[in-house]
Amino acid sequence: MKHRYFKFLLLLCVLSLFMADLSAQGNRPQFFTIYGTIGDSISGEPLDGAAVFIPEKKIGTYTDKKGFYAISVPPGDFTIRISLLGYNAKSLPIKVDQNKILDAVIIKDQKFLEEVTVTSSRPEENIKSTESGVSKLSIRSIRKIPAFMGEIDVVRSLQMLPGVSSVGEGTTGINVRGGSIDQNLVLMDDAPVYNSSHLFGFFSVFNPDAVRDVTLYRGGISAQFAGRTSAVLDVKLKDPDLDKRSIYGGIGLVSNRFGIEMPLIKNKLAISLAGRGSFNDFLFKLGPRSIENTVANFYDLTGKVLFKPSEKTRLTYTGYYSYDVFKLPSDSLSSVDVNASSSTFKYRTFNQTLRFNWFLKDKTSLTFSAVQSRYLANTAAQDSSIAFDMDSGIRLRSLKGRYFSETDKNSFSFGAEANSYVITPNQLVPGPFSNLRPITIQEEFARELGVFIEDEWKLSKRFSMLAGLRFSYFQRLGPDTIFTYRENAIRRDENVSETTLIDKGESSQNYSGVEPRLSLKYELNDNTSLKMSYNRMRQYIQLISNTTAALPTARWGSSDRNINPQVADQVTLGFFKNIKDNKWETSAEVYYKLTEGFPDYKDLADLQFSRNLEQEVIQGQGKAYGLELMLRKNTGFLTGWLSYTFARTLIKVDERFEPIHNYAGAWYPANYDKPHTVNAMMNYRMSRTVTFSANFTYSTGRPGTFPAGKFEVNGNIVPIFPDRNLQRIPDYHRLDLALIIDPNPDRVKKIQGSWIISIYNVYSRNNAYSIFFDLNPALQTNSYKLAIFGSVFPSLTYNFKIGGR
Repeated sequence: MKHRYFKFLLLLCVLSLFMADLSAQGNRPQFFTIYGTIGDSISGEPLDGAAVFIPEKKIGTYTDKKGFYAISVPPGDFTIRISLLGYNAKSLPIKVDQNKILDAVIIKDQKFLEEVTVTSSRPEENIKSTESGVSKLSIRSIRKIPAFMGEIDVVRSLQMLPGVSSVGEGTTGINVRGGSIDQNLVLMDDAPVYNSSHLFGFFSVFNPDAVRDVTLYRGGISAQFAGRTSAVLDVKLKDPDLDKRSIYGGIGLVSNRFGIEMPLIKNKLAISLAGRGSFNDFLFKLGPRSIENTVANFYDLTGKVLFKPSEKTRLTYTGYYSYDVFKLPSDSLSSVDVNASSSTFKYRTFNQTLRFNWFLKDKTSLTFSAVQSRYLANTAAQDSSIAFDMDSGIRLRSLKGRYFSETDKNSFSFGAEANSYVITPNQLVPGPFSNLRPITIQEEFARELGVFIEDEWKLSKRFSMLAGLRFSYFQRLGPDTIFTYRENAIRRDENVSETTLIDKGESSQNYSGVEPRLSLKYELNDNTSLKMSYNRMRQYIQLISNTTAALPTARWGSSDRNINPQVADQVTLGFFKNIKDNKWETSAEVYYKLTEGFPDYKDLADLQFSRNLEQEVIQGQGKAYGLELMLRKNTGFLTGWLSYTFARTLIKVDERFEPIHNYAGAWYPANYDKPHTVNAMMNYRMSRTVTFSANFTYSTGRPGTFPAGKFEVNGNIVPIFPDRNLQRIPDYHRLDLALIIDPNPDRVKKIQGSWIISIYNVYSRNNAYSIFFDLNPALQTNSYKLAIFGSVFPSLTYNFKIGGR
């Protein structure tokens, strides 16, 4: 039984191959097919909406979201003409005597100032596509957003989009439509990323030199994605160039970058390697004495190998490794209630993806992926009396298969996925002379199987539908210990009525269910459309953290007999309209999401070393609803967008659990509930080489629980706290500026260099991250505001590139 689901996946893949081969043999084409991808000559990112035309036959097509195209023609000699707004047209001769792959890159027209800079798809894509709640940013767009300390940040750039927020500066992850950070599935070339930040949230783990594009699904989520209840962040890395070698990098205040890509066998085999590292200790030496011994560094390495053994097959390997170390001088280590002179935090990510693509015929393909994702966190103290090492981590191994076929009016896909989890909760190992006792928490083992089918129909010129269905099956495995509690009793040790031990490999709990997905689109006219989507998502693993901003050292946990999986249903309605030949885009979306099994935590919960998490976790319902408005200008010297989001996120605890103050059975705000958010992003192209950028953001302060009074017990002052999250910290707002100086396109140089001058927090807004309190000598309560960045941060970055496309 151990490998039953993996065998089922392999059987399904073999069956799909056999059926595809029979179909190919029974329908021999009388025409040959020319297919391939069209990309940007500099970034290599695929170009959506590029026109591919054969003048001799007066036939043509457009590339899809992945830059892919396919045209069927009879044998002969032809010319293929490729064109796209903002790029120089390109013509290529081709002799057609068999099916052929023709990949091409086109050069951006530097003299064409009215360049689309905020979208990487066709101008009318927001009207024509069936999906709603989907945002795609190319790395070219992300580079124009002013960045903190000059470090281009994929995750931080998403916070400028409607429906996306965070609890504050220097925090890990993002909150999307009322979801916590662990309710987002973050993928890097199909591999899940369990911690998406460096240095506790200051920078993202994605090296901008390696990224091709970023797609955020916050509504209308495809059935191929699963495992989280809020959103999917799909980050695709660039393929190495099969034709030319290039060297690139950057020098900045925070980190330095260096990368190389080169063909090993021209047009067959290529490799790319991009590294990034920070050495920031000298910055702390310039600060107060209290932080001069702080260590805060990171490095990451991204590699990719592309192999094309034939015109119909393609094999890629992606590897990613990151390492962070943070040593903070401190007076105490609250998690173990001891004093320490310093503690060191280390965490690592190691991901691998092996992906095989087989193009069977015109716009029909099979894809197989093998994935391993591993995240490890370590906290250590060196003082001999309390020395310890504390480790935690999670490992995923996954196999995926997907069949995809597309025609002019229909896109059909189905697939299967099998996952295996090993979760290591916090394990504390004392030093040789330490006064601490070892703490060992049992590892968690689980596996998950999913199968899906999805079809998109263009039912008429105006109406289209995307329908999908996914079935997921989750199994918690032994060794495991299950506690049964007395009926209607609060989950505490004294209320345990029975203890059951599960042997290794045996099932301790199973969950399963269907996940329907539906998206509808109706075009009122060529410039206006209405959209609706419905998603059901299931989540079987979660991050165990009750802090405002989850630490990288927080542990993960899986569903078991006492902790149910989360099940979320979301409905979205949208209105989309383009104005003046797609120069302006407008959109309005409303959503409502209800989540069963939504987790919160009891007061004073011990999450780090609890062996019985069901005694700390309180499940109930989560409710999120909101309105997202957006106005975007796509072309011209001035481009950008303005967005407004109204959003509420509320939680109601099941009355069977231990109550949170007086909130049993009543709705209360989540920690990241921020009702109002305004974002403005602007790019102004001052000349062919100089671009000025600015962004402004405003949001309501997040909820907090502040003391309302105090009383004295045996000479000790004890604060009185009201119900959870009744108050809010001050509102947040910030302005950033950047000046981007690109090389002169008329001067051809071996080394192409560009400068980025940025100013973060221009008017030195002292935004509150949190509010804390203490008592003065007169026993009066004083409040203090903690700000992460209380002043302006200027930065200078130099980027370079040698050779390449």
